[in-house]
Amino acid sequence: MGPFLALLCVIAFFAVADRLQADGGRFFSFHNAQNVVVQSATVAVASLGMTVIIISGGIDLSAGTGLGLCAVVLAWFLHKDYPPWMAASAGILTGCLTGLVNGLLVTLLRVVPFIVTLGTMTIFLGLSKLISESITIRPKPDQVPDWMEQLLNPRIANSWMLFPPGVWILLLLAVMVILILQWTVLGRHIKAIGDNEQAARLSGIRISTTRIIVYTMAGFTVGVAGLFLFVRLSSANPTSGTGKELLVIASVIIGGASLNGGRGSIVGTLTGALIMQVISNGCTALRLKDPIQEIIIGTIIVTAVTVDQLRQRGKG
Repeated sequence: MGPFLALLCVIAFFAVADRLQADGGRFFSFHNAQNVVVQSATVAVASLGMTVIIISGGIDLSAGTGLGLCAVVLAWFLHKDYPPWMAASAGILTGCLTGLVNGLLVTLLRVVPFIVTLGTMTIFLGLSKLISESITIRPKPDQVPDWMEQLLNPRIANSWMLFPPGVWILLLLAVMVILILQWTVLGRHIKAIGDNEQAARLSGIRISTTRIIVYTMAGFTVGVAGLFLFVRLSSANPTSGTGKELLVIASVIIGGASLNGGRGSIVGTLTGALIMQVISNGCTALRLKDPIQEIIIGTIIVTAVTVDQLRQRGKG
């Protein structure tokens, strides 16, 4: 309940502050709520996979540049007049491959995930620049299908949907990850590895295989996030995903996951992503500068990690 209560407090604070402005009153509205949810979707969908990784006791610093690489691949295929379904599939498959590479390197090299993904973060950025020739790829309007443009368009044609299709895809993926974590043998193995890897190994759990699956799953969500990133920008720049790994990891940590592994919540992660976007949107409504947003989000992250460490000490 902690992240949810924090979200309510953040919404209440900015709603009151916006009302006190002479020309305020636009923050607490359904239209603005739609925008917040849509704007948080890209980070939120990538955070689903990151949650699984952190529960297993790992980390992925390459999620941001991997996300940018997926968007670049998708845009390249569209720019070369390949069918849209093939372009979208290529982008998502690229995400799966980035996850598979991370998983294989972590297990085969037996190097801590922090170092491995720090290296692949730069590799994926370099690949993006090679494919795009270090420029922004902008497919022509007739090369981008209507269904792709409408994925994250707040002005949805059918009002009964409430949110654009991309948000419903996010929620569907969230439900699927919850089911995997709560109701499958794989989910139990992921939590066991995060709780105590040595005990999990002695119990007969195949650590390497499970880690490869976990990172590949996360790569799939990164691929979907790359599709969302392209849709939001209608173009792809090789550096467009740089830094987004920090937002993705922050969503998971603010959502209550433990960096020590073994604990995490998909609902908490989605709430964490919303908290950061509400802060960004609220600061914009109050005309606060970007540095203020960064300070607030950074403070929340430090607080969340501190609470987690205190909880761990209490258990010890």
